[in-house]
Amino acid sequence: MSVLLRSASADQPNGLANGSGALGRYFMDHALAMSVVAEVPGFLDHGYFGNRPNGIIVPRYYNLDNRQRDPARGYSYQGGAYRRGWARGANRAGVGRAFKQELHAPGEWNFLLGAFAECLPRADNRISLDPTMTDPFGIRQTRIDFAYGDNERRLLAKAGQEAKEMVALLGAKLVSYSEDPGPGGTAVHEMGGARMGKDPASSVLNAHNQAHDVANLFVTDGAAMASSACQNPSLTYMALTARAAAHAAERVRQNTI
Repeated sequence: MSVLLRSASADQPNGLANGSGALGRYFMDHALAMSVVAEVPGFLDHGYFGNRPNGIIVPRYYNLDNRQRDPARGYSYQGGAYRRGWARGANRAGVGRAFKQELHAPGEWNFLLGAFAECLPRADNRISLDPTMTDPFGIRQTRIDFAYGDNERRLLAKAGQEAKEMVALLGAKLVSYSEDPGPGGTAVHEMGGARMGKDPASSVLNAHNQAHDVANLFVTDGAAMASSACQNPSLTYMALTARAAAHAAERVRQNTI
């Protein structure tokens, strides 16, 4: 987006493909909170070597019908289980040889669930060019204005409370709890800013990731997303890219771009 914003010209003074004024706006990132960490009793005769290759996912189960609920949209969970290592000694009392030897053995089993909540697209969450700051080459620096809204925070609060209920049903001991999404970028699922849409007056790209204003310009990464859902988005980006490439190839074959 920064490249497009910096590519202004006499014909496109607000940046390349920015006739709508939507370029850089509606920026999103999943709201992520490490909802619960719990200690699971038993299973001390079970272990693993190296890193476990798998985690778990609890797919979205809230707001799946046509009823309008508050908060809007939904969330999913990702997590896993692990045995604590020597770092567990950092918050325990103890010194000396016996203490260190005890930490060589695997610790108790812990279980974690992190909630990924959908981020609503808002025009004031945006990427723009700073009006005064430049780099040593005189290029205007990228500015990011982003904050989670009330809906995202209420989704994480609901997800957190339900995660605590799951811990209780497991018979596990709650170790930590959080509803805090942290700053934008925590989930590393940034998307939006050059969103797809039918109306060139309010979007940057069409359904084939092709810019409304520039026929031979395609944007196929996360910037094209008009909404965030709550799932990991990488496979969607790959599918959008494959479709956009097929469309571009057909347009070239027809000599229409």
